[in-house]
Amino acid sequence: MHTAPAGDRSRDLRQTDPSYTEVQASAEFGELRGAHRSFAFPLTVAFISWYLLYVLLSNYAGGFMGTKVVGNINVALVFGLAQFLTTFLIAWWYSRHAAAKLDPRAEAIKARLEGEA
Repeated sequence: MHTAPAGDRSRDLRQTDPSYTEVQASAEFGELRGAHRSFAFPLTVAFISWYLLYVLLSNYAGGFMGTKVVGNINVALVFGLAQFLTTFLIAWWYSRHAAAKLDPRAEAIKARLEGEA
């Protein structure tokens, strides 16, 4: 007898178990999804805008980007390093947001769903 891997069984369960559909349609899940989207989408748009500004300035404002700040460090280098800094700050901020707002809601939904199974 062939048994499906655990991941396949859970996929089959999601397709046949009506409780997954009920959870997805619940207000609690909608609030969880909204809490994620209200954080992730604006931050994503802001970061992409910030990155595109860096790219556009690098391409079309060479004089400005070449301006020396300190020694041989110019504006382009500062902006480039700021890209890394903002990436790490956003990841840290999101992890705090998820731990405080998303994870407790997700765990409550999961516990309710597993309690019904």
